[in-house]
Amino acid sequence: MTTDFSGEGIFARIKVVGVGGGGSHAINRMIDANIKGVEFVGVNTDAQDLHYCGASTKIHIGQTTTRGLGAGADPEKGKKSAEENKEDIYNALKDADMVFVTYGAGGGTGTGAGPVVAEIARELGALTVAVVTKPFSFEGLRRRKIAEEGIEELRSRVDTLIVIPNDRLLQVIDKKTSLYDAFSVVDDVLRQGVQGISDLITQHGMINVDFADVKAIMSNSGSALMGIGRGTGDSRTLEAAKQAVDSPLLELSIEGAKGILFNITGGPDLGMYEIDEAARIITEAADPDANIIFGAVIDEAMQGEVKITVVATGFDDDVYSVAPGRRRMEQVGARAGLGMTQQKEAEAEDKDEIDVPA
Repeated sequence: MTTDFSGEGIFARIKVVGVGGGGSHAINRMIDANIKGVEFVGVNTDAQDLHYCGASTKIHIGQTTTRGLGAGADPEKGKKSAEENKEDIYNALKDADMVFVTYGAGGGTGTGAGPVVAEIARELGALTVAVVTKPFSFEGLRRRKIAEEGIEELRSRVDTLIVIPNDRLLQVIDKKTSLYDAFSVVDDVLRQGVQGISDLITQHGMINVDFADVKAIMSNSGSALMGIGRGTGDSRTLEAAKQAVDSPLLELSIEGAKGILFNITGGPDLGMYEIDEAARIITEAADPDANIIFGAVIDEAMQGEVKITVVATGFDDDVYSVAPGRRRMEQVGARAGLGMTQQKEAEAEDKDEIDVPA
């Protein structure tokens, strides 16, 4: 007896929701990068900005509240706008197994509507992961305060919260980088955060991870940290792994994480020994009893290269409430092999040593 097996309809349905202008830009970056196996949803109060979003599903929220002109940096308007179109958001997400909510915190639509979108996704039973950015310091104290208050509201509405502080990106971009290119780097880091996790589920690899594995790490895990590393040449895996656990995106080391999810992506020449080498570096940096799940994905376009994305969860304390003076006081290991313990030394070296994640 033979059974016709197509596999259709049994794979996890993953949806990425970009909220507000920052979320729309991040989605466009993901579409340009040809992320496979996910569906994109754009949610915005600004009709013009939504028009340029490449998502297959677009939800124009708050037509009564904002008349399609945006939330004007007012999170309360963003929140009311999302509530005005709750049913549309519900219908767009009701069949999803996993939902990523991404936006730039500090604006009106993302900060206000993002938590509403996340709450709906979680109520529907989807594994809900938020990947958001905190504003650059040059964007002003008011925007930063709005972002921090919004992130606090978001925290209880998601399974996993990944916050990327834009100021950390200043350590990996050239001083001559234009404002436009700086924000493009922000969009690309959001893209890498989502893709590093979604590829584990959607892409067939040398070492496969199923949705249940990811859910075990990320369900009800609270705040998380994300690191990205890339390497080339003979020591590419070692280089990428050290970059990932000592990434400038990490405001703290991953030491103490009870859950580690990491993805190794490389070309057809990626070897088993290299995977083992990366796994050892990452596991040694985590809690000895950590639940560690990883996958290895082959990308034909990455011959000679390796990229590693690490997501660390299950910290005893909220990793985003630690005072700045205590951040990154103990480094897991520097890319250049230097043992640095003081934050000032780390920051000075990072500016010169760490490449822009691509």
